[in-house]
Amino acid sequence: MTTTTLTAPGSAPSRTGRRGAPATARARRKRVLHWIAVHSVAIAAALFFVLPFVFVFLTSVMNDDQAMSGELWPHEWNWSNYAKVFETPGFLDWWRNSLMYALLGTLFTVGSAIPVAYALAKFRFRGRRTAMLLVISTMMLPPQVIVIPMYLVWAQQLHLSGSLWPLIIPMAFGDAYSIFLLRQFLLTIPKEYIESAKVDGCGEVRTLLKIIVPMAKPGIAAVSLFQFFYCWNDYFGPQIYAAQNPAAWTLSYGLESFKSAHNVNWNLTMAATLLIMAPVIIIFFFAQKAFVEGVTLTGVKG
Repeated sequence: MTTTTLTAPGSAPSRTGRRGAPATARARRKRVLHWIAVHSVAIAAALFFVLPFVFVFLTSVMNDDQAMSGELWPHEWNWSNYAKVFETPGFLDWWRNSLMYALLGTLFTVGSAIPVAYALAKFRFRGRRTAMLLVISTMMLPPQVIVIPMYLVWAQQLHLSGSLWPLIIPMAFGDAYSIFLLRQFLLTIPKEYIESAKVDGCGEVRTLLKIIVPMAKPGIAAVSLFQFFYCWNDYFGPQIYAAQNPAAWTLSYGLESFKSAHNVNWNLTMAATLLIMAPVIIIFFFAQKAFVEGVTLTGVKG
């Protein structure tokens, strides 16, 4: 038999109430500890990746004497260091060259990879698997293997050395990695959409532009970001083809010259480094949703 005890107003709390408060506190502490345990690895990883950027930023706003002196916090915030970086001869030219290289390279790569990926994903023809294997096999070929014959072609036959065109023009003929990623994404699009478009009288080109491309925006965004980051950070290519012409240098290659000119002024070197990284960080921050979605869906179907 259960007995219910009523407590008059103003009297001492019952034994059940005294037991309930510690139980609630223990449950709250348990939830907090569980959250810390689950997210501790993520927090440690985030600090591991963020702290170098914080160090670069703090050093970039220090004065010449304090930079790399062991002190972590600037005595004065010298925002003029960023203006001094842009006053360096050639820096604006390197910025313009990097932007041209990245934008044209991304545009040519995506524009040439979409039709090829569409054909490999949706067309049925003899040798389709062999063609796909050939595309994948080119990804296994190191660029250093073909750099000498390619340089001889571009420099001696076409006379384009000292510029970025030997790096930009080949991207108009497709990129194996981009073709592979887009092909994997296009496999996830049901063929019923294509059949419905053909019933309505659409040809292959119109079906590609009106049906496939709008549905493949996440995959195209992922490929575009990959290619933009590759071109923006490319050091090997400009070193081979544009080293003899400082007017054609990119930011990644010009930063080496900048560091040599300012080897004592580490604050200016860090400011230049942060300015080079800023566009990539900003683009990824705003496009990370499409990037993650595109990369995830490219592995759904093989």
